[in-house]
Amino acid sequence: MSANNKRYLLYIAQNYSYAMLRPLQAAIWARGDEARWFLEGNEVDPAFLNAAEKRLLTIEEVKSWQPDAVFVPGNVVPRFIPGIKVGVFHGFNAGKMNHRGREDHFEIRDCFDLYCTQGPATTLPFERLAEKFGTFKVAETGWPTLDPMFQQGLERPYDIEGDDRPVVLFCSTFSRSLSCAPVVYEKIKALSEQGNWRWLVQFHPKMSQDIVDKYKALESENLTFIETDNVLPLLKAADVMLCDTSSILIMFLLQGKPVVTFNNQTNRSHLVNVEALEDIEPALEKVLSHPPELMAEIEHYCDDIHPFRDGQSSERVLAATDKLIENGIDDLKPKPMNLLRHLKMRKKLGYWKFN
Repeated sequence: MSANNKRYLLYIAQNYSYAMLRPLQAAIWARGDEARWFLEGNEVDPAFLNAAEKRLLTIEEVKSWQPDAVFVPGNVVPRFIPGIKVGVFHGFNAGKMNHRGREDHFEIRDCFDLYCTQGPATTLPFERLAEKFGTFKVAETGWPTLDPMFQQGLERPYDIEGDDRPVVLFCSTFSRSLSCAPVVYEKIKALSEQGNWRWLVQFHPKMSQDIVDKYKALESENLTFIETDNVLPLLKAADVMLCDTSSILIMFLLQGKPVVTFNNQTNRSHLVNVEALEDIEPALEKVLSHPPELMAEIEHYCDDIHPFRDGQSSERVLAATDKLIENGIDDLKPKPMNLLRHLKMRKKLGYWKFN
């Protein structure tokens, strides 16, 4: 490595974030630059690191390494870590509200210098927020997580040779107030026993264990329960999705595939929503026929949410980050102190040096 190589820190707190940042890491390596991982807290398992990936164990090691930029697929990052702080998001805007009654996707927590947005639907709100606060920049880059989905050769480990039945992927959010998993359990059990379709079931890592165990017990030649830190091969394997409000449905739609939702309150024309258990089967049958009007709505929505289908979002994120590194952030307003939030981060990381 030459002295001119840039250094990028990949800062994660959840196991699913490995797959989110690995396309970015691949782009960093392809340029001959350096990447290191920092794992925050106890919910991320270092065993998921592979042999080629390098980890910094302490804040002192991070500060000594002096990253040029820090990529974060989460909501917060400590300000005492060196480098430009770049928010790359852990999902799409699913319209979920936080305890303050605001859309959580657009909550500004005074941690980032740059937000790399996924498409016009999020770029425009963030640009308005950037104008309002003056503490960060915005670049529309697409979401690096999806790069492999738009590239050739993505592994499809869930295909079964000789089984040409339609594949239904059932995903559900972990929030008890929003999850449909408990409600639709008996219906999915009955539909899987019919054997007309092959079912794949995957839940958010924070889903309650009792729900996970119930669905695992349904496993058969018609239904497979999947536990994975990389959902992209799973999304590629299915023909249609059944979901609730989880933002994973947006990732599925971006393939040009239809989604049936249960008790989704967003009233979107690119989704087929049902509110009664008996309507699930006919809705799935309907969308499997790919109605032209529905497919046109899906395409229109995808152009707004994530127009990039070239698998090059990682390169755009790096270009936007490097531009900010080169230009500096002196023209940004100082961020509010938010002492309580940053004291909590110091406590979580056990770091109390203030130099």
